[in-house]
Amino acid sequence: MEYEVIIGIEVHAELSTKTKIYCGCTTEFGGDPNTHCCPVCTGQPGALPVLNEKVVEYAVKAGLATGCTITRNSKQDRKNYFYPDLPKAYQISQYDLPLCVNGGFDVTLKDGTTKHLGITRIHIEEDAGKLVHDTYTGGTLVDLNRAGVPLIEIVSEPDMRSAEDAVAYVEKLKGILEYIGVSDCKMQEGSLRADVNLSLRPVGQKEFGTRTETKNLNSFRAIEHSINFEIQRQKEVLESGGTVYQETRRWDEAEGMGYSMRTKEDAHDYRYFPEPDLMPIKLSEEYIENIKNNLPELPEARKARYVSELNLPEYDAGIITSSKALSDFFEEASKECENPKAVSNWIMTDIIRIAREQDLDYANLPFTAKSFASLIKLIDAGTISNSIAKKVFEDMISTGKEAEEIVKEKGLMQISDEGAIKEVVDRVVEANPQSIADYKAGKDRALGFLVGQCMKELKGKGNPQIINKLVLEHLK
Repeated sequence: MEYEVIIGIEVHAELSTKTKIYCGCTTEFGGDPNTHCCPVCTGQPGALPVLNEKVVEYAVKAGLATGCTITRNSKQDRKNYFYPDLPKAYQISQYDLPLCVNGGFDVTLKDGTTKHLGITRIHIEEDAGKLVHDTYTGGTLVDLNRAGVPLIEIVSEPDMRSAEDAVAYVEKLKGILEYIGVSDCKMQEGSLRADVNLSLRPVGQKEFGTRTETKNLNSFRAIEHSINFEIQRQKEVLESGGTVYQETRRWDEAEGMGYSMRTKEDAHDYRYFPEPDLMPIKLSEEYIENIKNNLPELPEARKARYVSELNLPEYDAGIITSSKALSDFFEEASKECENPKAVSNWIMTDIIRIAREQDLDYANLPFTAKSFASLIKLIDAGTISNSIAKKVFEDMISTGKEAEEIVKEKGLMQISDEGAIKEVVDRVVEANPQSIADYKAGKDRALGFLVGQCMKELKGKGNPQIINKLVLEHLK
């Protein structure tokens, strides 16, 4: 039987506020366990929450940037459940009146097709703490530093039909959140994590199948692999006549396996009711318009500008703008060297390669945009050739030195003196009469051979344009 895959994703993004959502404790990542907490975020009796206004602003920003309608009169609710890292035994969240509703955006898939993926809602809530499992003693400790860190939960429509759709959705969403500055989206630190809801139904059936939820996926690889695993698992269950149960699952990337954790709750199991210690959230039109008018340039707009104003290929512009850090690097380097096409070419080849090989974030490249621009300037000025520039680039990465310093230390300046180059060209051409005959017989590769021999004689420092010109003159 043929099945259709139905996927919806809940993305939790930690907001980049300095303090927690309902108290003044720091949101800084790390720190000794249980040192970033107070009576409010540890749920002590009588401690009352006070809403951080910045959290509302950031949530509205996210809603406007993803095409949502902003709720003018909203409220917060208690979501009741017991878990060891949730001290109050309830989480302050939003239920029936979230801050943002009915949004979405287009994603471009690998085959070039565009697909619209909807967003049901965006709401604010507090994060729970973290359980630390001791594999030696078998015990579990609780670290409440993260308890009360502000989150937005972004709930998609069940519009995705494959792992590719899901990864494209989370990548696009991550980019938007980074561009508007509401979250650092560091997936490795848990600042952005995804819960994937997945079900199968026979092709042609209208009703959804029973869904499972795989929790806390914190990489694009984990999202892709867990989805493909779960699709295959559910297919095997259904085809063997079994039943797919509504459950919460976890993903083990090292093993490439998903495991059942517990049965999945429905909304009524959480016994939502309005949070009695917090006032309703009322937003004026002026407040919303002010945030809307001050939104920064979003990825799609920046991509369009690169294509129309800088003449970058659409594919290249899409790759560069997919990461705010990479796009900011491109902007700064291009402005510094006034050669955006050259910067783009280097990004699409060497810089992306280096980042992957060394597992680097684009915000932490081993050279600044200004330093990299100086390398481009040396090429454009004819000081070094492109081939020499590749070697200088590698040295910049390994030593941290500036391009000019490396060129001077190693004597890599390009030879552009026509007189000096002509002596070498004359010698090489006269030593290779067969190549002259081959070229005159229409064998173009002979020209490349002669130019290569000249470059070899000049130890790679000869200006290739001048060498090419002089060899051609000699062959006429």
